[in-house]
Amino acid sequence: TATEHNTDKMAVEQEATFLTGSSYKGEFTNDRMEGHGEYTFPSGTKYIGDMKDGMFHGQGTLYFANGGRFEAEWQNGKAIGSGVGGTYIFKEGLEYAVDNWNYCNGVDRRFYSEVCNGLQPAGKSQLVDKEPAKSIPLGCYDCGDGFYNPDNRIVYTYDIKFLRNAGMEVLTSYR
Repeated sequence: TATEHNTDKMAVEQEATFLTGSSYKGEFTNDRMEGHGEYTFPSGTKYIGDMKDGMFHGQGTLYFANGGRFEAEWQNGKAIGSGVGGTYIFKEGLEYAVDNWNYCNGVDRRFYSEVCNGLQPAGKSQLVDKEPAKSIPLGCYDCGDGFYNPDNRIVYTYDIKFLRNAGMEVLTSYR
């Protein structure tokens, strides 16, 4: 429920929590999210930017729990522009490029940290992007924020706590 109500056409700052578990803190006009604000999903993903008529509209950024972010120009709730409609930036600062993607491709298999900091001397191969490597149970796969167990299709944190049920997105993130 909103913490205050606006019956005129002036924008007011307020906070609202929704039945979905999402919340919003920012400008409202006529009881609609309109103007600049911060919308938080139950997953922890957060949008900070402009809203119009209750939708992402204008400049805004989605911040993900894994540390990545998606910066875009939005129109009626959809990212607009060429390619994927915006720019995804990984938590390490690597910017995803639809065209000319030079990271971890068939020609260059270096980790991003090796691209930034150079290769290890001969005999000290780097096996993971961030040393030391996390301990992963036999038969499981590293997802970056935990490990995937294919037997039960669950992603766990490295200290073996439930993180999430696996969907198709985890199938492309194995080490």
